[in-house]
Amino acid sequence: MTQKWVYHFGDGQADGEASMKNLLGGKGANLAEMSSLGLPVPSGFTVTTEVCTYYTQNDKAYPETLKEEVAQAVKAIETHMGAQFGDPDNPLLVSVRSGARVSMPGMMDTVLNLGLNDKTVEGLASQSKDERFAWDSYRRFIQMYADVVMGMSHHDFETILDDHKDRLGHENDTDVTATQWKEIVAEYKDLVEQDLRRPFPDDVQEQLWGAIGAVFGSWQIPRAVTYRRLNAIPEEWGTAVNIQAMVFGNMGEDCSTGVAFTRDPSTGENYFYGEYLVNAQGEDVVAGIRTPQSLTLKGREREGGDLPSMEENMPAVFAQLAEVRLKLENHYKEMQDIEFTVQQNKLYMLQTRTGKRTAAAALKIAVDMVNEGMISQDEALLRIDANALDQLLHPTLDPKSAREVLGKGLPASPGAASGQLVFTADEAETRAKNEEDVILARTETSPEDIHGMHAARGILTSRGGMTSHAAVVARGMGRACVAGAGGLQIDAQSKTLTAQGQILKEGDIVTIDGSTGEIMKGAVPTLPPQMSGEFEIIMSWADEARRMKVRTNAETPDDAQKAIEFGAEGVGLCRTEHMFFDPERIQKVREMIFAEDKAGRDEALAHLLPAQRSDFEQLFTIMQGLPVTVRLLDPPLHEFLPHDDKDVQNFAQNAGLDEALVKRRLSELSESNPMLGHRGCRLGLTYPEIYAMQARAILEAALVTQAHTEIMIPLIVSRKEFKILKDVIDQEAQKVFEEQGKSVEYLVGTMIEIPRAALMADDIAKEAQFFSFGTNDLTQTTLGMSRDDSGSFLPDYVSKGVFGIDPFVSLDQEGVGQLVEIAVERGSKTRPDLKLGICGEHGGDPASIDFCERVGLDYVSCSPFRVPIARLAAAQASIRHQKCVEKKTSKAA
Repeated sequence: MTQKWVYHFGDGQADGEASMKNLLGGKGANLAEMSSLGLPVPSGFTVTTEVCTYYTQNDKAYPETLKEEVAQAVKAIETHMGAQFGDPDNPLLVSVRSGARVSMPGMMDTVLNLGLNDKTVEGLASQSKDERFAWDSYRRFIQMYADVVMGMSHHDFETILDDHKDRLGHENDTDVTATQWKEIVAEYKDLVEQDLRRPFPDDVQEQLWGAIGAVFGSWQIPRAVTYRRLNAIPEEWGTAVNIQAMVFGNMGEDCSTGVAFTRDPSTGENYFYGEYLVNAQGEDVVAGIRTPQSLTLKGREREGGDLPSMEENMPAVFAQLAEVRLKLENHYKEMQDIEFTVQQNKLYMLQTRTGKRTAAAALKIAVDMVNEGMISQDEALLRIDANALDQLLHPTLDPKSAREVLGKGLPASPGAASGQLVFTADEAETRAKNEEDVILARTETSPEDIHGMHAARGILTSRGGMTSHAAVVARGMGRACVAGAGGLQIDAQSKTLTAQGQILKEGDIVTIDGSTGEIMKGAVPTLPPQMSGEFEIIMSWADEARRMKVRTNAETPDDAQKAIEFGAEGVGLCRTEHMFFDPERIQKVREMIFAEDKAGRDEALAHLLPAQRSDFEQLFTIMQGLPVTVRLLDPPLHEFLPHDDKDVQNFAQNAGLDEALVKRRLSELSESNPMLGHRGCRLGLTYPEIYAMQARAILEAALVTQAHTEIMIPLIVSRKEFKILKDVIDQEAQKVFEEQGKSVEYLVGTMIEIPRAALMADDIAKEAQFFSFGTNDLTQTTLGMSRDDSGSFLPDYVSKGVFGIDPFVSLDQEGVGQLVEIAVERGSKTRPDLKLGICGEHGGDPASIDFCERVGLDYVSCSPFRVPIARLAAAQASIRHQKCVEKKTSKAA
């Protein structure tokens, strides 16, 4: 059977329907669906996404049978519309539009009024009895076709038009007469011939195929590629092309065009929201050439508009449109974004699609539709974008405010912040104590910057990726962060930031938007986060629906308290090393590292023990019996060491050590690749007294608070290694319990972050009581990529399709995911009650959470401000997984 490349719609019939979005694209599928619903859709046809794939893979060639299928489809439009394509007396004109399977508004190309030439324009003038309208349509077509298909700049055409209007004293395009449009059209055509050394095409078939090729080609233009990358849309999906009979909103005062939403996309309120223009084409609404008018009287009164609403100006047609609104929303059971044209008081529907909306609107619409009996709670949960909840949890920039963008980096932690530029953590802390808002700018951050990061309103780095130290810590703290802004030069020595030729100094005001990655000069007003009653309702529904627990990554009381407020059910990762960077403690940590023998280390650790115990008591108290997983010391020693001469001098002086000795010891401790060096369990194996002290601090605090503690050993690669360190913990626990005369239950487990550990999971599980997947390091070690350094080349890997998305942002399910599955399967086989969780940054990513549900993890753990997102995503994953199980069961039956 010959493959079908073209699908017809219109005249109350259609070859396709709404579920065929993969083949027909969203626009084509919905045009077909509206036609089948009996709505007034101009006749047309869709060339499938499969043709786009063929076109891209075959050097812009088409399938053999496509031309004949298109010719037959054009004839069907001619029959329905009673006009002929290319007929000089009664011409059929068409629009040629893109249509990917998901909405990509404004990203790809469109051509309107196709089929006009020097002869058919006269036929259009005769049929419409409006010569001015016909020639206005012709000039629009030339400008759009020359831009989209022939590669010319539309600004050159606008210059010609503006010159004519200035010379003639016209303010608006509507003032231009038919004779004047004819002169402008002649100049447009002359411009094309001068620039391209070939005439503007008169042959309507050449026009049609030129436009089809241009729309397919626009799938690969930079803005479309960028949009796909930002929204994780695979390149292989392609776009469909929709060819549809033109209807005209610019044929006179009884004509109009507009865009509407079946509910308010900003607030979610259930009222008809939209705009229209009398005597205009669709691009006039979008381009802002004229001020659109409100659809409804209610909208006009809200906006304080002077011009009449469509409800007042065209009451009969508006009543039809209001009926269509209800019909579409009841049919799709979703808020719709619709486009329409009115030609001589007759309504035509040009598009419907699921309307984009703010996070606040999404919650309200979902809750309202459940209350209206339109959808179920599960359906409501599935249609909310979990990531969009970030909008509700962080300040956002006021969209109405002007801004001067200096550059762009990675949107590493959401929210917006303004403040004085500072270049050191100490300066950030000093100014913050004086109640000054600051933005901490660093080439890259390190754990030593933690106090400054906490003090800052936002963090900006020129290096690092989405899971760099800056990004991870900022998300945990709820600070806005832009990372990897490679176009900026941040010089901590001179305390300057250079961007686009401008040099900003310490104290200058900047604004960062952690949701978009933009860096702006000066202060840009922000809007505070707003939590609605609908938020709590959605969260309660999500908690009912989900199977997995949601914990948080937290080690400070502030982080823990915030996570509890957001609904966390425990701590999945407490990084103990962050507790050591307090200025009063770092000195003792360094003395411990520099000690020549165990006695020296024990002395320094004895000073650290009370502080660690106090930290854990605070954390356990806040968690009130919820499980807390504490990771023992993990980072390489170099992160704790003094680096510059001043730090070395101060440390040596305070420790009573010779400065030369300190420098020699620093040289001995230096490592070529510290992230794969003497860190994690390797430190514990070499210096067991460190882990013994931490175990004592954890368990003494647990005895006071009756906490449910889980002690996690990082970077394990074998059962023997784990057993040695578990024995250290168990022996210290026994000492503590004997001293205190009482005991508390605890678990000892490991972080699976090395491929060998995943492969040896069955053996390791003989000793380990739980696994927590540290997917930040597991991704690094599996891919052989540094998360801190890959920001410079990973975008190329994504744009070239090596990865669908940055693997440090969303789990590489094909590769790293296999190791997780292996470890889950093998570990659970050895120990059926093995507790399984994830504590990398992927624990807050909805796609990764879906994977965790599929492989059977017990919980996910993420930064406090990602907890609501994880709760919703876990519910969505449970619902989807249950549907899959039910579908498989039904098929088997």
